[in-house]
Amino acid sequence: MSYISLAMAWILFIALFPMAFIWLRRGWRIAVKRDFSEVALKRGVPPDNPQKYAPYAAAVNLVAGVVVVTVIFGVAAALYDYGTWSAMAGITIWLKLTADFILSRQAHLFAVKK
Repeated sequence: MSYISLAMAWILFIALFPMAFIWLRRGWRIAVKRDFSEVALKRGVPPDNPQKYAPYAAAVNLVAGVVVVTVIFGVAAALYDYGTWSAMAGITIWLKLTADFILSRQAHLFAVKK
């Protein structure tokens, strides 16, 4: 493994910590504290009825956060090789971003401008 590959692996691994924290905190705020200010945002604006989409947003954030924490512990315990943990982290990141995008577009109805 070259130095550049090693540096990129460390950057990805270290970036997992704040991602897991933010996603788990957001899931906790939505599910437990009933704070819907971050549910299905589109251009920074929540939908008209965010409580309708709150369970989905909480589930997406909590599942993604738990998967990333599992990856972190798996790397720390040397359970996963680089190919496995980077694939798990990458797929989780992309699926979470895609699910948030789909949820935000579903929550904001299509409005025709005149």
